[in-house]
Amino acid sequence: MPVRVGDPGATRIVDPTSQANRTATHLSTNIVILVRGISIAGIQSLSITEQRQLKAVDEVGTDGHIDMVPQSSTNITGNAQRIRFAGQRVAEAFLRDFVHVHSQRIPFDIEIQDKFRGDGDNIIITTVRNVWIERIEYNYQASDFTIMDTMGWQAESIDSTLAAAPGTAVVGNPNFIGVPMEGNLAINEFERTADVGNFRGALDAPGLLQAFDAAGGRTL
Repeated sequence: MPVRVGDPGATRIVDPTSQANRTATHLSTNIVILVRGISIAGIQSLSITEQRQLKAVDEVGTDGHIDMVPQSSTNITGNAQRIRFAGQRVAEAFLRDFVHVHSQRIPFDIEIQDKFRGDGDNIIITTVRNVWIERIEYNYQASDFTIMDTMGWQAESIDSTLAAAPGTAVVGNPNFIGVPMEGNLAINEFERTADVGNFRGALDAPGLLQAFDAAGGRTL
């Protein structure tokens, strides 16, 4: 049997239709970073961390957790490294009208366009919303004349959607290469709604007690 996308233990990636070899490793060369529709030049790295605290629920008489639940909302933080380029410091490059952290008065959005699946309608757009700059770092060195600015930030929310249809979930789309669609994907309407930004989080939707993973034949 030919190797298929998503098969456990697959040693090479083969297109499931044509059986031709293809590249499936995501590359940073397909990423465009924009603010207000303008591409940011000189970016060396952009890191995003999405993190929330979890609480393990224990009971007397049991050696082990009996449940685990989120304990707080998700925090979105990140860092951007940029070579000081075209006469702009890092805040200027992100279309701010200031250079120092204490000068920020209003938040801004960072848009990441992922062209790995293709251009135009196939672009996956991730938007980091209401970004506040937390810190800016830079060094002047005699051993390296190139000046690197680092900007640390926090954001209010993050979402991803397809360029072809804003508000359409990326995962579970029939045209999304690499997602096993033959009944293996557990589709939950609240998770998908939160993923595109219509909910800040999926835990405030009703019916949480009755929500199960579909792996065991149970409905979500």
